[in-house]
Amino acid sequence: MKMILKRLIPGALLFSLLSSAVLAQPKIGTIDLRKVFDNYWKTKQANEMLQSQQADMEKTDKELIAKAEKAKNDYQKLIADSNDQAISAEEKEKRRNAAEDKFKELNDDKDAIAQFERTAIATRNAQLQRTHDNILAEIRTVVSAKAKAGGFTLVIDVSDPVGSSPVVLYSNGENDVTDAVLSQLNAGAPIDIPKPAGKTNGAADDKKK
Repeated sequence: MKMILKRLIPGALLFSLLSSAVLAQPKIGTIDLRKVFDNYWKTKQANEMLQSQQADMEKTDKELIAKAEKAKNDYQKLIADSNDQAISAEEKEKRRNAAEDKFKELNDDKDAIAQFERTAIATRNAQLQRTHDNILAEIRTVVSAKAKAGGFTLVIDVSDPVGSSPVVLYSNGENDVTDAVLSQLNAGAPIDIPKPAGKTNGAADDKKK
């Protein structure tokens, strides 16, 4: 009997260790981060706001360019008028002085355009980066919560196979949390912003949980 027990105990221990190893295998989920980012209502709202600001910047830029173009035309006319042989020397001098003032104005206008464009581009890029980072932070928060609730060890972004993101060569889609994350993010979307159509599995899974 003791011999049998000696043989059975090591076998039971080995089986226990193997079972623990199987149970400890990581559960890996996937997400199409690009799809989530592009279809999040806050992304669409931010894009509309940025486009509106871009239109305002372009309008102001065109107005500054038009002002500079007028100053250029006025300057050229003053130069031409100052060479008119029919006018007095005093009038010629007056028009030359006016031309010099207009030339300074033209240079000021050019500097104003360059400064405005530099500031506008820097402001837009900073706001774009800030908005991008804030939205990604929100998405990561939801992804983390979904991963913990689903018992995932790892969630891999499969949206950018040619970029710096990790690449998954095969996925059966069973552990994909894209639609579940997108559904939760868009749950609080304003009524006037249409929610993107997607799979219903994510929402159904949320209800089950």
